[in-house]
Amino acid sequence: MAAQTIRKIALAARAVALGVVLALAVFVLAGWAGSSIPRNSGWQEADDGIQILVETNGVHTALILPLVTPEKDWRTTFPAADIAAAHYPYTHVSVSWGEREVFLNTRTWADLSPMTVLRVIGAGGRGLLHIGHYIRPAPSEHARPLTLTRAEYRELVSAIEGSIPPKPLRSYPGYGAQDVFYDAPGRYTAANTCNQWTSNMLAEAGVEIGWWTPFAGGVMKWVPAPGEAPRIQE
Repeated sequence: MAAQTIRKIALAARAVALGVVLALAVFVLAGWAGSSIPRNSGWQEADDGIQILVETNGVHTALILPLVTPEKDWRTTFPAADIAAAHYPYTHVSVSWGEREVFLNTRTWADLSPMTVLRVIGAGGRGLLHIGHYIRPAPSEHARPLTLTRAEYRELVSAIEGSIPPKPLRSYPGYGAQDVFYDAPGRYTAANTCNQWTSNMLAEAGVEIGWWTPFAGGVMKWVPAPGEAPRIQE
């Protein structure tokens, strides 16, 4: 009887594991398909205007914006006084949105526990803004330049401002001396991820981007790396 019970438990565990693997496979496939459906189809990058950078670490994406333009002075929203290294001559801010507990408690990927992942997938979590302060960031494979018209940039600013709660903003220490977290509206879920936030912001500006982009690659495939040819409009 004991052997039969153990066998049944093993079979049930195997079935659960197989179900999880299949569910993940379906999610990944759906993410790839959803990110391939364009929003703002036919959009063309401006020859002249305001250059931003779309940043990624391979998992998470962010938007790097000029600190001061006639359209927006981000110093009034995200003051350098909120970070430890406040005295440097910053030129840009990196703006991204994500899940509160993951942001605050995972300085490295090794700190991300399986239980946290399961909780976020199953129940979601509260949103949080991550702001980094940069000095003349250089375009690269992981920080891809994108030129917007001034009108498009104003739309981008307006979209981002929709993710900023009314002042005063409550802040939390960042990972280092040049970044900080702020409370933000919105609920993070498996369907509404940090990368979806990035593509939503770009879509509000009129940029051609994938419809559903839960993964970083679904965002970055729409933004050519320096030296790459622009996407061919189909």
